Amino acid sequence: MKLKSIAASVVFMFALSCSNSTEQTPVVQNETPSAEPAGQSGVKDDDSQKNVVQIAVGSPDHTTLVTAVKAADLVDALSNAGPFTVFAPTNAAFEKLPKGTVEGLLKADKKEDLRNILQYHVTLGVFKTDNLTDGLVLGQVNGDNATIHVKDGKVFINDAQIIASVPAANGIVHIIDGVITPPAK
Repeated sequence: MKLKSIAASVVFMFALSCSNSTEQTPVVQNETPSAEPAGQSGVKDDDSQKNVVQIAVGSPDHTTLVTAVKAADLVDALSNAGPFTVFAPTNAAFEKLPKGTVEGLLKADKKEDLRNILQYHVTLGVFKTDNLTDGLVLGQVNGDNATIHVKDGKVFINDAQIIASVPAANGIVHIIDGVITPPAK
């Protein structure tokens, strides 16, 4: 009789442990922190068209711009869906600035100034060169306006000439030969 009672208890406990309970024991996993960025820029996709950041990163003529975008923490913002029209100064364009300007803007205490300048190079929407007409005023991401000029068939934003255009998954990149600066406040 004692053996039957022990067997019944074991069966009862087994049945309880297999029941559907709403309380679950948490599973703890040892996760290794990922070296990948957590934002949109961390998404890996080698098949789709490149976004505006990936285009700049892949260009040997835009290393200064890429360094500045990283320093200003704008990589994830510009990797998002957009659409964006980015006016991307070349390394040669940055070299035209007074000596020490770029280095000064890359300092941590100048991050907001750098962001302001970089955001002045971006407008929301896709503006192909065919859509950029003389006198067109574009509202830039930083809140200021930039003006398009067409002279002898060449398209300029403020005083910087668009020398090439590259379509992107999230907009378009217009490569320009100068750095445009927001109006003084």
